[in-house]
Amino acid sequence: MLKRILIGLLCVIVAAAMIVPAIISFAEPANTTNASVENADEKKGDPNKLTILFEHDMHSHLEKFPNMATVIKQTKEEDPDTVILDAGDFSMGTPYQTIYRNEAAELRMMGFVGFDATTLGNHEFDYRPAGLADMLNSAVSKSAEDSKKFDEEISRRYRADSKNKPENPYGLPQMVNSNIDMKATIKDEDLKQNGEILKSALENYGSKEYTIIEKNGKKIALLGIFGKQSLDYAPEAKTKFKDPVKAAKATVKKIKVEKPDIIVAISHSGTSENKEASEDEILAREVPDIDVIVSGHSHTFMSKPIKVGNTTVASTGCYNANIGKLKLERSGEGKKFNLASFESLPLSSFEADEETTKELKKFRDLVDEEFFKPYGYKWDQVLTKSSFDFESTDNLGMIQTETRLGNILSDSFIYAVKEAEGDKYEPIAASIINAGTIRGSFKAGEITAGDAYNSLSIGTGADGKPGYPLVSVYLTGSELRGLAEVDATVSDMMMEARLYISGLMYRINPHRLFLNKISEIYKVNVDGSEFRGTLPYAQGIGRDPENPSRVWESKDFKKINDAVRDVKNSAGIEELESDKLYRVVGDLYACQMIGLVNEKSKGLLSITPKDKDGNEIKDFEKQIIKSPDGSELKEWYAVVRYMDSFGDDGVPAVYQNLQGRKIVEDVKSVGSYLKNPSKIFWMAIGVVVLAVAILLLVIILVVKLVRGVFGYSRRRNNRPSGLFGPSGASVYRASSGGSTIFKHRKNRYKAGWRRRR
Repeated sequence: MLKRILIGLLCVIVAAAMIVPAIISFAEPANTTNASVENADEKKGDPNKLTILFEHDMHSHLEKFPNMATVIKQTKEEDPDTVILDAGDFSMGTPYQTIYRNEAAELRMMGFVGFDATTLGNHEFDYRPAGLADMLNSAVSKSAEDSKKFDEEISRRYRADSKNKPENPYGLPQMVNSNIDMKATIKDEDLKQNGEILKSALENYGSKEYTIIEKNGKKIALLGIFGKQSLDYAPEAKTKFKDPVKAAKATVKKIKVEKPDIIVAISHSGTSENKEASEDEILAREVPDIDVIVSGHSHTFMSKPIKVGNTTVASTGCYNANIGKLKLERSGEGKKFNLASFESLPLSSFEADEETTKELKKFRDLVDEEFFKPYGYKWDQVLTKSSFDFESTDNLGMIQTETRLGNILSDSFIYAVKEAEGDKYEPIAASIINAGTIRGSFKAGEITAGDAYNSLSIGTGADGKPGYPLVSVYLTGSELRGLAEVDATVSDMMMEARLYISGLMYRINPHRLFLNKISEIYKVNVDGSEFRGTLPYAQGIGRDPENPSRVWESKDFKKINDAVRDVKNSAGIEELESDKLYRVVGDLYACQMIGLVNEKSKGLLSITPKDKDGNEIKDFEKQIIKSPDGSELKEWYAVVRYMDSFGDDGVPAVYQNLQGRKIVEDVKSVGSYLKNPSKIFWMAIGVVVLAVAILLLVIILVVKLVRGVFGYSRRRNNRPSGLFGPSGASVYRASSGGSTIFKHRKNRYKAGWRRRR
């Protein structure tokens, strides 16, 4: 009996010796295994130095993340306390955005390479609040799945070597939004439903008003700001925001209670050459306790940061071409951090990180399977080739000029609508595209489906799927001229309003009156022939390398006039009829913006998009053009189809030169000022005539008043009276007697003036 008891106890002891360590090992969190040893060996930076790596306006350009990962690793070798930040618009711009709602590729890749914090930009709202909410929830759930799979795999591989177990890379950057106003959004009955969905998603993600990150005893406070112009550029946001400056002041006040070492704003507000419109410079001036502003939204590239008082404002461009690197130092603990150096590092100059490349491929494969395949294409599928480069998007729209890129993209709309509508096609007079929606260009060589998608990659439609749909509206001839005036006048103040139009040809004189800069405009017959413009540039016009649409020599004007006359004689172009309705096609965003022209111009320009029966359009989504299968005809798909139609022949040579769609007449002359004036010109003339009439009336009234005073004075005194009164050494009087000079006939003035002695 005793022998059996001893054997049983021995078995229990052996079993415990085997099971208990396994239980303890399983219970330990993967990232805290041997934490005391790892923390003891952890490399720390200088407590008086801080490095900030930052991005903004990445627009789904995840292809550069492997290069970025290398920069981050190298920088953390130099300074383990490095903070990595993003200032919004991390999405919308490449095919990766097509899995935005369900896969949240952008946030997950940001977490994978080590971003500490991010904020929302206007393009995060492109899929509307519900789409943004889906993305945030997907980021949380998918990241958790990734993390669990990693832990399970690593636990198996490092069962006997837990000390060398790699850190779990699957996390998400902290989100900070300091001026989003969910309370006011939910109080608004029209916004309540979407507001509640977004509020729940933000809470699920863990979004905060601000956060404080500790690095080696340094407390780095981070707040996120959504700018005023950002809200203007987010027509589908349907979310209320507090005033950026007021919200920042309130948030900084809370932050200062926690006594941080540095306060950093990641702001999607931007900077501008116009200091009155440079929102992040205003923020720095109004909230001087902010030490650093990472400035997104305006896509600004800085070779050196802007200093506003003691605040550093820094930007590094867009599309992950560069990564910004700020180094800050202080003279001692508790002292203020000051800028030591700044540089923008070109990501293309760094090798790609292998692990990040593998991770990114998972998302690329998903894009092909879930997005391109249903349309019958693949990301890398070659559609055609080009023998020349199109204009870069870097400075697109900065100056008033025709562009070959704008020409081919606007032409693609007409091609795709004709293809989609088939026998039911209704003639299109013009198609429009604005510079703000163009996100990619084409280089000489092969053009793939991915390249075509990148050109017009942003937005969504009523279906919630990637890409703005094409919309059909009707405008009168006079409204088409008004549309050209938006391009000619408004776009000089707001680059995003720069238009590229297929079907119209117009001449702009920048020296003419405001909203009267169009000197000539014609409808080009794009439906009945291959004619796309007057092509005067082939005759040597366009000598200005900075602006090939600019002409200023009389011989060039003669060539243009001759070309226009020749085409008019062949019925290639025609005059616009003021009251006739013309069909116009553009993307949903552009057509919605047309509807706001009346409001933005204070009624000076009257452009009211209408349906084919002439009724004002209230809901633009009802005007979306459909493909034969009933799906929305997306603008990016129009480009894919147009490029695909060129096939092995390549992009037509007609696109290698400008086509005379718009000509900038840099000439100052009375004739050029008065040619084909708009109603704004006549209104201005009316105002001038009225002002002159009022001035004359005032003069007449003053004269009558003076006459009355002088006449009354002489009658009362019955003696000559001077201009300044009845007496005095310097008083003059009329030699003709008691009447005033204003009543005398010409012969009565001959006596002249005599000085009174």
